[in-house]
Amino acid sequence: MRQATDEQKVSKKTAKHILVINDTQEILELFSVILHDEMGFEVTLDSYRPRILDAIKEMQPDLIISDHVFGEEKVGWQLLQSLKMDRATANIPMIICSAAIKDLKEIEGHLTARDVGVLYKPFDVDELISLVNKKLQDAADPALHHNG
Repeated sequence: MRQATDEQKVSKKTAKHILVINDTQEILELFSVILHDEMGFEVTLDSYRPRILDAIKEMQPDLIISDHVFGEEKVGWQLLQSLKMDRATANIPMIICSAAIKDLKEIEGHLTARDVGVLYKPFDVDELISLVNKKLQDAADPALHHNG
């Protein structure tokens, strides 16, 4: 068995931190396998809960992936609005996942104008990886940030 080199240890310590919010444990575990086990990111798994905004402010993740359900439960949209309206979290890149393709397509332009990535469910793992890498790369390049 090989020992991790110092360079690999440093890269682990500097790994980007991704927060995944979903109310289904199996989905959270799949995100963890893809983002942590396969891609090497630091991953925090959470569900929608009271005071999650405070936890996000304290955590300051590099990216948030949030699963949104359309219909009665608007908690995901309320969280998105709260994150974008709070100066402490407004610049954290976000990706919204949803199976409500028709509803999501209606507001996709608005979301992308606010630098929110959109991922339609069911999605392919490569789509997720590509969008995660794009959002993290865009966040690292200040010239790509939109004023808005």
